[in-house]
Amino acid sequence: MKTIELANTRHKHNENHLIACITRVLLIAYKESTQQLEEVLITEGFQPEVLRQETKAEFQEFSRSYLCLMNHRRAWEIATQEAKPTIIIEADFVPVVNFGKLPLPFNPNHGDVGISWLYTCAPQLYSVASDGYGEGFSASTVAYIVTPQSARYLLELVDEINAKVGASNYSSWDSTIDSFLRNKNLKNYIPWRNYGEHGGLPNPEHYQNNLSKTHRADVLYGKLAFMPLYADSEKGGTLKFLWVRLQARLKGIARLITGRFLRVKVLQFSHVPARLLTFAVFRHLTLYI
Repeated sequence: MKTIELANTRHKHNENHLIACITRVLLIAYKESTQQLEEVLITEGFQPEVLRQETKAEFQEFSRSYLCLMNHRRAWEIATQEAKPTIIIEADFVPVVNFGKLPLPFNPNHGDVGISWLYTCAPQLYSVASDGYGEGFSASTVAYIVTPQSARYLLELVDEINAKVGASNYSSWDSTIDSFLRNKNLKNYIPWRNYGEHGGLPNPEHYQNNLSKTHRADVLYGKLAFMPLYADSEKGGTLKFLWVRLQARLKGIARLITGRFLRVKVLQFSHVPARLLTFAVFRHLTLYI
């Protein structure tokens, strides 16, 4: 229970809330409406800035994955100029209520922080520090935090993807962020629970490249601030939402049971296996679907 107690303790200290630790929030969008998301973030105390994809003739030759990378690159360039970490959010993210009052998922006093996901896709837990922060992996850039240092390194990743894959080919570049930053001696963090949901519709480019068309949060920190796009009134409303969330919760539990969230070898070689198990198991004990 120590990890959970630590998580709850962090939740109570105002100085460790997101709103107290983050000064810049960047929203990445194409043509999507960001009104609801902006309104929620403003209510939480943030001043979000929307970065919309530029329209250029040469972009017609680029893959959607590369265009997405270019959008994030703009955000990383801005993040390098900040004194504090920056939150970067894609337009189809739906935050939970009291998003700004949730705890920072890492220790801001450590100088080796890379990326910290606020929303995870196919997450894995590597280790849990004595103060309860979970180091790990995720393959999504729907919502995350970068430090100025890690943002500078991620600009190097763009050059690497451009050289190895090119602009016209599909690239699952978001799944390489963890290893890229760890090779720079930085540590990456996953939240105890997700700070929101990926509310977007299926991505056909993922399906064409033998990847899952959709991904959802396995477990949420609380109630969502508004209904995701995948469950609006024309797509099934509340019943669709409950069905999708139930599937996501069951998938998350299945990943835990089958050793995909916390791998057996990681547990075997850990000096604090009880701490890992507590983090991995107790995160699922919540009434929020």
